[in-house]
Amino acid sequence: QVRLLVSGGGLVQPGGSLRLSCAASGSIFSANPMGWYRQAPGKQRELVASITSGGLITYADSVKGRFTISRDNAKNTVYLQMNSLKLEDTAVYYCRAAGVYWGQGTQVTVSS
Repeated sequence: QVRLLVSGGGLVQPGGSLRLSCAASGSIFSANPMGWYRQAPGKQRELVASITSGGLITYADSVKGRFTISRDNAKNTVYLQMNSLKLEDTAVYYCRAAGVYWGQGTQVTVSS
């Protein structure tokens, strides 16, 4: 059974930083793409960033230059470093593995 444990959300002021982590159990991690998604109130869930097993990275235009996705295959963990956070980054953030499995959401609130 695949389990994804997400941590690192919280409340931050505009311009601040947070780092999200998603730890995967089982053998799903190293050979599969991983992604971060977010869903703001009243909006559809959207892709924030993804990284393939080979390290190919994609970002949403809205976070390019501010967010960095990375993975540590030895730890079965994918990270999302979020810098220069904006009010509009407020959302519940989700981790996704292999295009199929979802972790629990973590709330990120950017507020002054």
